Amino acid sequence: MALELHFAGDPEGAEQILDSILERNPQDAECLHVLGLLKHRKGEDGISLVRASIAAHPERAPWRNDLGNMLCEIGDAESAAAAFLDAIELDPGNPLYWNNLGACLEALGKPAEAEQSFRQSIAICPEFRDALSNLGNLLDARGREIEASEFHCRAYVLPPHDGKPKEMLGIAYYRLGRIADAASVYRSWMEEEPENPVPRHLHASCADAAPSRASDEYIEKAFDDLSGKFDDQLAGLSYNAPSLIGELLAGMLAPDRKYEILDAGCGTGLCASRLKPHASTLVGVDLSSGMLELAEKRGCYDVLIKAELASHLFTQQERYDLVVAADTLIYFGDLSVVSSNAKRALRPGGCFVFTLEESDNPFGWMIQPSGRYAHGSEYVRSVLRSAGFASVSIQSRIMRHEFGNPLPFLLVAAS
Repeated sequence: MALELHFAGDPEGAEQILDSILERNPQDAECLHVLGLLKHRKGEDGISLVRASIAAHPERAPWRNDLGNMLCEIGDAESAAAAFLDAIELDPGNPLYWNNLGACLEALGKPAEAEQSFRQSIAICPEFRDALSNLGNLLDARGREIEASEFHCRAYVLPPHDGKPKEMLGIAYYRLGRIADAASVYRSWMEEEPENPVPRHLHASCADAAPSRASDEYIEKAFDDLSGKFDDQLAGLSYNAPSLIGELLAGMLAPDRKYEILDAGCGTGLCASRLKPHASTLVGVDLSSGMLELAEKRGCYDVLIKAELASHLFTQQERYDLVVAADTLIYFGDLSVVSSNAKRALRPGGCFVFTLEESDNPFGWMIQPSGRYAHGSEYVRSVLRSAGFASVSIQSRIMRHEFGNPLPFLLVAAS
């Protein structure tokens, strides 16, 4: 009855009932314990009452856990840890006690011991959200982002799913290797938004029958939505493709000559500052209006065009000395058409420079659950040779990270 009154917003009434019981029986451990909790929540000394209740019933692990929480709240982490250890000794299979101990140990500056406690909590209850999140945060703080991302994702995919963006749920399942679950999320999203190309593409990326390239509708929608946060997001992924391309061009291009340059799939213009010093004319092409608006603000481009890349290249016969595509062709699987069109758009002696995510299979391409494509180096070399490029240079580099993992990329130059 006292607890019911407390939770109904009448703590004074609850205390009156408990006080009246304790007047008749001052040793009533249940009442001492509940009254201690109520007083503590009011900012009064309730710890002594809870200690008295534990003295009467030392076998009650939940009461020791309550004491640990109270001690934590007043900043006595050392005593709190001892209380949680007492609770664990009585009930070692309770994941809550291990999680609480871990939080205390972290507060005490003992991260290795805290990690062990969080891991023990998760071993007992693999879907304990608090322990998953706490371990993820601890690993982040220790610079172990790759491991941390697994625990953050495990916590994120736990129900309820209401209010969680389906794209983020799919990404979390993808990080965990639960591709069928990611596909199920995207399928549900498709049913809710049948006209939205984003879930259609992401669902296809989890299926066996992959499209040969991302649709124009997907590229336009996805990057319009992403444009406002695109640069910041890539910075958080340690993205360095523009600088690697800049270094490559510095060794390739004559310093006393200016070139007609196409930034193919220019996005917000991250490569513009590396290309502009070499350009007599710098043209940017992209399908996303949002990206082009941001590219224009850089003030580096002479011309910006909203167009699909392969089609634009086809119409520009011998127009450019250099075509650069940084992280653009990762949305193409089959590279044969875009490579042939790039060769057509280049003047004699011109060069095609681009980046790709590297596939484990050197002789083919594949779509990934991220919605991006990966390509093998020998496949790329073969396609470029078939398109008419006589010289092909391919370097394997790291250009960004995903979930803390370095992603292998190909830096390609063909002429």
